[in-house]
Amino acid sequence: MLSRRIGIDLGTSTVRIFVKGEGIVLNEAALRSPDLDSTEVLRRLIGKARGRPRLFKPEVIVSVPSAVGARERRAVTEAAMAAGARQVWLIDEPLAAAMGAGLPIGEARACAICEIGASTTEIAVISLSGMVVAHSIPIGGRSLDRAIAAALDIPESDAERVKIAVGSAAPMEEPLVISLDGRDVTSNHIAKIVEPPLTSIAEAIGKVVAETPTDLARDVKDRGIVLSGGTAQLRGLAQFISARAGLPAYVADEPQTSVVRGTGLALEHFEVLRRNQSSPR
Repeated sequence: MLSRRIGIDLGTSTVRIFVKGEGIVLNEAALRSPDLDSTEVLRRLIGKARGRPRLFKPEVIVSVPSAVGARERRAVTEAAMAAGARQVWLIDEPLAAAMGAGLPIGEARACAICEIGASTTEIAVISLSGMVVAHSIPIGGRSLDRAIAAALDIPESDAERVKIAVGSAAPMEEPLVISLDGRDVTSNHIAKIVEPPLTSIAEAIGKVVAETPTDLARDVKDRGIVLSGGTAQLRGLAQFISARAGLPAYVADEPQTSVVRGTGLALEHFEVLRRNQSSPR
């Protein structure tokens, strides 16, 4: 192949790149600085993904939050073009996450995805390769870290470590324990701390289902909702969401990479991109 096809997940905390024929080639902490604009960031990422010089510039697909407006979408497209892309496609994060999670998005029967990122959670009901209803809330993994940090009076970096080590969304019969400055913190303690932000996510899921046309909402209630994003790995989260949102909930395989794997799949399904109302520039 003379040019590469590259999928980019510009996450708030992590950046991931998928290259056709190679899989995920980059998975690193996001670098955000007032001195770095979008063009510089994308130029660095595309340069890493291109590898050795090639005859043709790469085709690039970038995932964007569903709530992003036309101006921001145009800015991302122009930045990617300026960074060296031959052609640029945009795809909404929930749709990419659903594809990466293996959901049958092309069916008339609806399916649902809840992508919990570092700063936002995006929920969408999808049918015939398009989003029927989508909603985004400013709550994500960092919201849990902040809640834990405030409750335990520790830095957010330590709070994330505690969340990973013993965090749970639901009480555990045999809770995990971590020693923190001479005090024991258990999974059940963390479950109480993170209940408010997780409840907001469950309520947002309920709102999306309520706004979905009756027949499609019935599909979602039958099929349930798939959870993706790094925070989907929190112990007991599917159980919590199922109980609070009133529908089955399941965690995607390798949920932290659902979006970037979805961009890779979308590179082979341009009808999805067109249905997503994104177009090459």
